[in-house]
Amino acid sequence: MTSRWIDIPAEAGSFKAYVSEPAGAPKGAVVVIQEIFGVNEGVRGKADWLAREGFLAIAPDLFWRLEPGVQLTDKTEAEWAKAFDYMKRFDAAKGVEDITRTIDAARKLGQAKVGAVGYCLGGLLAYLTACHTSADASVGYYGVSIETKLDEAQAMKKPLMLHIAGKDQFVPKDAQDAINAGLRDNPLVTLHTYAEQDHAFTRVGGAHYDAHAAELADARTVGFFKQHLA
Repeated sequence: MTSRWIDIPAEAGSFKAYVSEPAGAPKGAVVVIQEIFGVNEGVRGKADWLAREGFLAIAPDLFWRLEPGVQLTDKTEAEWAKAFDYMKRFDAAKGVEDITRTIDAARKLGQAKVGAVGYCLGGLLAYLTACHTSADASVGYYGVSIETKLDEAQAMKKPLMLHIAGKDQFVPKDAQDAINAGLRDNPLVTLHTYAEQDHAFTRVGGAHYDAHAAELADARTVGFFKQHLA
C-alpha cells in the first residue's frame, strides 16, 4: 500500500485529495467522503483500510472553499466548535460537484468503476452522491439530515447502502423512521440499523466507537463494493 496527495481541478483553481493505493491491481476505486473534521487522520485511515481491502481510495478535501487543509480531531471543545462552524457554512451542492470531480479523477487513474463512502456529514453526501452522480455504488454511515432530502432518491440509478445508528444523538428516532419509510421499498437501497449504537460508532478512538458493530458494518461495506465495483 502506498499513499500520496493529488490536485483535482475545479472551477476556481484546484483542491487536494489523499490517495491510498493497494499493493496489487485495484478492484475498483472508492471516494472517501469526510466527516466535519476534514481529511484528518481518521479519514485517511478509512482510505488506507479500503486500500488494504484492494481498492484505490481517494479522500477529497471538501472544505477547501472555506479553508484548505482542515484537519481537526474530536478531542477538544474548540475543535468541535470549529467543525460545526465549517458544517454550517458548507455548501452541500458544491460538495457534490467536488465529489463528481473526484469520481472523474479516479476514472482518469484507470478505474472504470468508482464507488463512494461517507461518514456523518459524509454520510449525507454519500446519499446525495447516489442520487446525483455517476458513482457505481455508495455507502453512508450515520448520515445526518437525509430525512430532509428523501425526494431526491427519485434520481437514484445505482445501489446505495446506509448504516444507521439506532441511538444516534444527531439523527433522532423520528428522522430514522422517516428514512426507513422513505427508502425501504426502493430496490436500489439496503438499510442496516445498529440498534444500540450512537453516532460515529466506527470512528476509531471516538467516544462511541464499538469494535464489534464497526467490524460488522465494514464487512458489509466491503462486500457491497466487491459486488458492485469488481
